[in-house]
Amino acid sequence: MESPKTYQLKAAEMDKLFADLEEKYVIYAPVRIPAGGRYAGDDSVMYRQVHTYGEIEFEERSTYAMKEVITPITQTLFYFTEDEFRESKMEETRDMLVFGRACDINAMKIQDQIFLENGDVEDVFYQRRREKVKFALMECQEQFDGCFCCSVGANVTDNYSIAVSFGREEAYVEVKEEAFGSYFEGCQETNYEITFPAENELKVDFPVIDSLDMVNLLKCHPMWEEFEARCIACGACTVACSTCTCFETTDIVYSQNGKVGERRRTCSSCMVDGFDTVAGGACFRKTISEKYRYKILHKVYGHDARFHTGPMCVGCGRCSARCPQLIGYPETLNKLSKAIEDIRKGETNHAE
Repeated sequence: MESPKTYQLKAAEMDKLFADLEEKYVIYAPVRIPAGGRYAGDDSVMYRQVHTYGEIEFEERSTYAMKEVITPITQTLFYFTEDEFRESKMEETRDMLVFGRACDINAMKIQDQIFLENGDVEDVFYQRRREKVKFALMECQEQFDGCFCCSVGANVTDNYSIAVSFGREEAYVEVKEEAFGSYFEGCQETNYEITFPAENELKVDFPVIDSLDMVNLLKCHPMWEEFEARCIACGACTVACSTCTCFETTDIVYSQNGKVGERRRTCSSCMVDGFDTVAGGACFRKTISEKYRYKILHKVYGHDARFHTGPMCVGCGRCSARCPQLIGYPETLNKLSKAIEDIRKGETNHAE
């Protein structure tokens, strides 16, 4: 298409659109789960397969990230017997159309780097799902508590096939990919423009670490000490994170001989005990503060040192929202920026 066209559709027309799309796509979007939240009576917003426009929860941020559609919490890799194994199959032959906000779509670029560009071997289980995905951008009409996407440049994306501005009775749909144009034949065109957040209420002084020497100095900085008492190493922040990819593999045995079963990949976290324990029982990070420090420095420095594409963060704010100890990730980043400033001032004073 020469330029994107935008259409105005009533809710009933959106339902028909979804019905037409489902012939080729499985549609995933945030859905409200009544009483499915952390506390009794609280709801949660989770990614689920949807069939109608009205099922989509568009007024709240999803509790967990869009990544769960491509990397499920638990995924069977292969089945095995005593003398052979068989790779698991995709449960669906259709492609996937996944609704997500700009930050979520930008997070998938980081997922792609880790699973597809991190060495010479691509993760086939990730790749086979990822290559079937098309994105439907959800316009952010209001900000959510804790969002700071503008501070990390994740507020804008062009990686989508269609974009939707949501309303209860009607929606505006921008069609960016030509393959979707036929679904809108006869629909009412409009001049409505899909917009992106230009500024967040929450502004984060995102740290810039330019050398391994600075990392080593930061490891010894006293800022980490408070997290030994505050953090409980539950891993809730990393499970909710849009960009974290840590997992464990487990063999599930079906019979007593221990040679028939399946190998599963399950979402995990660098924050939980046992994750960094290696053969022989050695553990690299024994204290909670060491685990928390590792997580933060990997987000800020480690990922960028590997891929040279910026921080491993899109500013979605889910980590802070899920922390039972009310530890604010943005506040940690501001403290880290202050620690870097202190170290540099100390180096300057020492030189003088």
